[in-house]
Amino acid sequence: MSSQVVQLHVKKNHVVLDNGILQVYLSNPDGFVTRIQYNGIDNLLEALNEKNNRGYWDLVWSEAGSTGTTGTSERVVGTSFKVIMETEEQVEISFTRIWDQSLKGKQSALNIDKRYVMLSNSSGFYSYAIFEHLKEWPAFNIPQIRIVYKLRKDKFHYMAVADDRQRLMPLPDDRLPGRGEELVPPEAVLLVNPVEPEFTGEVDDKYQYSSENINLKVHGWISTESETNPATGFWVIIPSNEFRSGGLVKQNLTSHVGPISLAMFLSAHYAGEDIVLKLQPNEPWKKVFGPTFVYLNTLLDGNEDPLELWEDAKYQMNKEVQSWPYDFPASDDFQKPNQRGSVCGTLLVRDRCVSDECIIAQGAYIGLAPPGDVGSWQRECKGYQFWTKANKEGYFLINNIRSGDYNLYAWVPGFIGEYWNNGVLKITSGCEINLGDIIYEPPRDGPTLWEIGIPDRSAAEFYVPDPNPKFINKLFIDHPDKFRQFGLWERYAELYPDEDLIYTVGISDYTKDWFYAQVTRKKYDGSYQGTTWQIKFNLDDVEANRIYKLRLALASANVSELQVRVNDLKQDPPLFTTGVIGKDNAIARHGIHGLYWLFNIDVSSILLSQGDNTIFLTQAMATGPLALFQGIMYDYIRLEGPKYVSSH
Repeated sequence: MSSQVVQLHVKKNHVVLDNGILQVYLSNPDGFVTRIQYNGIDNLLEALNEKNNRGYWDLVWSEAGSTGTTGTSERVVGTSFKVIMETEEQVEISFTRIWDQSLKGKQSALNIDKRYVMLSNSSGFYSYAIFEHLKEWPAFNIPQIRIVYKLRKDKFHYMAVADDRQRLMPLPDDRLPGRGEELVPPEAVLLVNPVEPEFTGEVDDKYQYSSENINLKVHGWISTESETNPATGFWVIIPSNEFRSGGLVKQNLTSHVGPISLAMFLSAHYAGEDIVLKLQPNEPWKKVFGPTFVYLNTLLDGNEDPLELWEDAKYQMNKEVQSWPYDFPASDDFQKPNQRGSVCGTLLVRDRCVSDECIIAQGAYIGLAPPGDVGSWQRECKGYQFWTKANKEGYFLINNIRSGDYNLYAWVPGFIGEYWNNGVLKITSGCEINLGDIIYEPPRDGPTLWEIGIPDRSAAEFYVPDPNPKFINKLFIDHPDKFRQFGLWERYAELYPDEDLIYTVGISDYTKDWFYAQVTRKKYDGSYQGTTWQIKFNLDDVEANRIYKLRLALASANVSELQVRVNDLKQDPPLFTTGVIGKDNAIARHGIHGLYWLFNIDVSSILLSQGDNTIFLTQAMATGPLALFQGIMYDYIRLEGPKYVSSH
């Protein structure tokens, strides 16, 4: 075995990083990871693939003015190789590509510097990249940036993305015609004749394994044991959220059939075009993505449980998280610990209809993101974001914030809306800002007359049906994430064949009687139509000449128009319409939420009756080939009485 110092071997067409534990081969000057030797295995990556299709950075880009979330997929191909640092403890190498006007229209207008780092006594390697767009370069859009690793399909069959989401996975061959039957959407495939019969009748869909950023820190694969090779783990560790867009509950892909593992930095999944990075004319931009860590492990002598590799990967993930921000990256663009600052404070909620005292904002999500407006962090994708959760006392501490200008944002499970302070927080090296007590006053006019759901930006508390037995993923049987089963949107018309959902306040139970998504209805001719749900409620009395308030919080919207009418289904125009909103596609991708929307609607007392009342909620859009995925998920609905009038 070679010594434990890090060595760099530079050949004509490839370079090798070697610390005695593993050897990583990269093509020169492209910078593709072509081979990872570890634990007696010649290559953990799929050697049957072309060398540029094993381990790589890629992005999707489109011309300025383009709409949607698609574009040209582009591998990041280096054109020059450079050694940045070479010591016995650390080697860092760079593969850069430089853009110029001759590449206009052929390549995304970016300079990209891909870095790979190997440390001594480290069972893995790091990768990060610096993306830069100069002011005078063409404007364009970037929907996606990621790293992809494609592993050996003959070895890696067991996938783990969470303690309760891990399983033996089908083979990529099982998704091909003859073995698999493509469903709608096409990412979902019904396994009709898989190589391993145990998977017959299951659905495979990569979106069933998505995770929220807050939980997306480690995922990967465990290889099958053999006489010659003990079980081996391949793990992608993402130690920070600072370079990922959309906050802590933004969902991203993890690992899926291939076997493939991803490090997603920017994606439109569960958000849509709203989070596509759109570089404007004369806009300079630079961002560091990563470092992320590929961690390899194997069973120690005497241990025969391959699942110990997952436990060890979580342990390593925690070590990486605690080491963030790393002190070893050589690029000046990656700010080191001593260049960063911190912010602390205590968040309290003032809602006088709940309590006369301030309420501790326990579990609140609190973050710094680039200056914007209320909720703009959900769609912000050019800068860095720094998030934490408040403790039981409402106290929060955000450490290791890159220097720059930020706004403070927060939202509190249990309360609608969100906090935003438009004062610019200027973070400088070593600063420690104590904001003291911060008071969030959520939207509130009068007392709650009735409410449906829990204001937590998710539809998980509502009724999620059992899947059609023909479209099961066995992992999600009796699982808290039941909503990840395929085809649940089709169950609505089966449950409500003749008329749409009617919910009676005081009698109905939202966990059983409020379907998780207001989807379209399939008609007998195969087309789709919008649906109208009813909320029936009783008012003992109505205060004349007063304004009541309807709060509608949505957890997701996909090319939908929600119209609100009160006591008159033919009211035209409706009392309120959202207009056409949303492209987060969370229904089709088995997310229980996408982007958050809050609508506050004035309801004049003239429209209300003493006794029985009905609010009609119509999702009116049902057009085009994907009409079955047009719809909304509610987070929470509340009717408030008229504004509280102080007696003082």
